[in-house]
Amino acid sequence: MQHTYQISGMTCNGCRSHVEKTLSQVDGIEKAAVDLKSGEAVLTMSSHVPLETLQKALKDDGDRYGISLEGDHSNHNHHQKKTPQKAKGKGTSTYYCPMHCEGEKTYDQPGDCPVCGMDLIEEINLSSKSSTQYTCPMHPEIVKDEPGSCPICGMDLVPLEVDESAESKTYNALLKKFWIAVSFTFPIFLIAMSEMIPNNPLYEILDIKYWNWIQFVLSIPVVFYATWMFFERAYKSIATWNLNMFTLIGIGAGAAWLFSLFGMFFPDIFPDQFKSETGTVHVYFEAATVILTLVLVGQLLEARAHSKTNTAVKELLKLAPNKAVRIKNGEEEEISIDDIVIGDLLRVKPGDKIPVDGVVEEGESHVDESMITGEPIPVSKVQGDKVSSGTINGNQSFTMRAQKVGADTLLSQIIEMVNKASRSRAPIQKLADQISGYFVPIVVVVAVITFAIWVFFGPEPRYVYAFVNAIAVLIIACPCALGLATPMSVMVGVGKGAGMGVLIKNAEALETLNKIDVLIVDKTGTLTEGRPSVEKVTSTSEKFSDKEILQYIASLNQLSEHPLAEATVRFGKEQGIDFLKTENFKSTTGKGVSAIVNGKEVALGNEKMMEKIAASLTDEVRLKGEEFQKKGKTVSYLAIDVEVVGFIAIGDAIKKNTKEAIRELQAKGIEVIMLTGDNVNTARAVASELNLVHFKAGMLPEDKLEEVKRLQSEGKKVAMAGDGINDSPALAQSDVGIAMGTGTDVAIESAGVTLVKGDLKGILKAFNLSKKVMGNIKQNLFFAMIYNTAGIPIAAGLLFPFFGILLSPMIAAAAMSLSSVSVIANSLRLKGD
Repeated sequence: MQHTYQISGMTCNGCRSHVEKTLSQVDGIEKAAVDLKSGEAVLTMSSHVPLETLQKALKDDGDRYGISLEGDHSNHNHHQKKTPQKAKGKGTSTYYCPMHCEGEKTYDQPGDCPVCGMDLIEEINLSSKSSTQYTCPMHPEIVKDEPGSCPICGMDLVPLEVDESAESKTYNALLKKFWIAVSFTFPIFLIAMSEMIPNNPLYEILDIKYWNWIQFVLSIPVVFYATWMFFERAYKSIATWNLNMFTLIGIGAGAAWLFSLFGMFFPDIFPDQFKSETGTVHVYFEAATVILTLVLVGQLLEARAHSKTNTAVKELLKLAPNKAVRIKNGEEEEISIDDIVIGDLLRVKPGDKIPVDGVVEEGESHVDESMITGEPIPVSKVQGDKVSSGTINGNQSFTMRAQKVGADTLLSQIIEMVNKASRSRAPIQKLADQISGYFVPIVVVVAVITFAIWVFFGPEPRYVYAFVNAIAVLIIACPCALGLATPMSVMVGVGKGAGMGVLIKNAEALETLNKIDVLIVDKTGTLTEGRPSVEKVTSTSEKFSDKEILQYIASLNQLSEHPLAEATVRFGKEQGIDFLKTENFKSTTGKGVSAIVNGKEVALGNEKMMEKIAASLTDEVRLKGEEFQKKGKTVSYLAIDVEVVGFIAIGDAIKKNTKEAIRELQAKGIEVIMLTGDNVNTARAVASELNLVHFKAGMLPEDKLEEVKRLQSEGKKVAMAGDGINDSPALAQSDVGIAMGTGTDVAIESAGVTLVKGDLKGILKAFNLSKKVMGNIKQNLFFAMIYNTAGIPIAAGLLFPFFGILLSPMIAAAAMSLSSVSVIANSLRLKGD
């Protein structure tokens, strides 16, 4: 028999597979098929299994998921109420590969990606945020959800410190290994480099063979502790034949270290040409340890960058409050946000964050929705209006009815969109990895062939010649230069970009910028300044000058808390006006304000406000106001003693150089599209002023995301420029996200490029920088390949039959170093370009 059930609490494929596995283990269940999108589970049973048994199985597994009969959502609400949350910062125990080697696949445990070997990254979402818990400093076993006193000793409870996050543990572990590696590698390097000093003073203290033993001992902690993970990853890559950079690192550094080891323990098997004047074999412990330590530095910096990958989601999590005030039986009680269920009546006090999605039940206020919509002007909310979780209430209190809680809120959906867009983006295969995929097996095959040829056709001692030449092949093919080719160019390029006010988050963003076809831009904060400002103050009466009109408007608005009023007051102060005495101030929601100013009856507002006070608006004044409204400005009329005497236009000014920047981008063949959450009139006005042919207004976060996906489905490479939280899903989904430095942290962390000055011309700089850096990377890879591949035939002994010349590992190491120097020198040219 088959039954269909509803599953709640799932957020990813890892959740789906976990629920499927848990249900499959219940006695009587032959097969469980769970669908993440529909949230349904189809269970095939050998005999009927009660619903209570299935619920108990999920509850015993950690109570993270709920199950109910199809169409019955009662358990869904109960589950949201009772689900215990993890401590903030612990994450979700869901991990993914930053390179997305296996698509959207997630993992239940931390570790390395089985394909590329990179550290898995922990996903963060609302399930990782919880209410603050409290514990006793003397009795840590006491943990409560509310502050109070310890029932054992009576001491005040203190907030419970959360466990260190997975990403912090990875970084700190690498940092510890890095300092150990540096501590032992540095003296090895000094000993090895001392050979370049005439009459080496170290040899007067100890003989060279003893210094070699010291290098060997010092190298053991570096190889077998600090960087042993590289050899483990190299082994896995070979075992699974997923050859990557760790394969090259393991082979190159391992060959250098093993060559040195054999040279110390079995010096007699080496020909004289590989020995120094004192009879000791040249060792390369410094080459092995320096290479491994440098790779460890790269891993450390990478871990640091990965710790910021989820910062966008963490910034979103900060918007979600921990507590809420619920009204029950006429009394107010403070509860955890996890205890809110649909239908609860909640009190939102001035300055509080709105806890869940719902509708205003009683009262009115202005709500700052900039973190959700990206628009800076707070929105007026009255009875019946919808409000969203994470937005901030203004200076008035109101009650609301909860309609969406938990994973169903707009904030939760935005977080999920950011997570999903970040995971689903197809990885860009790095050119270095593509080359390495062929380079590594070719080098290994050449080394094996070299060994075999010398064994069968070489002179005595043939095995020694075979071994030495095979090692020489591996040493000259060391991946040091190949590994430096990309990061050196990126390092110099990123530094140059920072000097120009263009911050690059990763090499992938640099590479992709060079392929962009379409640039999507947000309006507010990207094309415009992102804050209300006074555009024009106009007198329509001969009795008052423009300055006097401003004086009355600013004086009246002194007592108003509306954002547009604040802009007028700020503008008045900038113009140095003297504020007049104001009394009997009144505010009329949706219309305007009125008061007695300097003994006169003064009113300021829209046409409805003028009608309310019976002040007639002449056609001439109305037409002048409409001229500004068609430009997307907000117009407020001023009436003194029931006579309209002027108006003020408030707007969001377009940034300097925006028009020029867009023109230059279009000249480069890049299609520029504006997507904004603002109204059609404002959007049309801005688009017209900037000569933008394509624009869309009234766009929600999911609309912007879908537009990016639509363009990508047409085969276009899309860059997205924005500054608000509402832009973050589209920024994450786009091939390259470009954030304004004046915007929110969420937008900045979701983007691959950040323009510090918020100047759109910075995008042009970023495009030019991308072109130069990518060209430089290809040059570096060419140099690295030429130095490595040209030396391989010689290292294999090609010249021996003709000239009796064998390539010493010393020369091989020199060639390797020369290739690295060429790469670094070429990368530094970017500074002068």
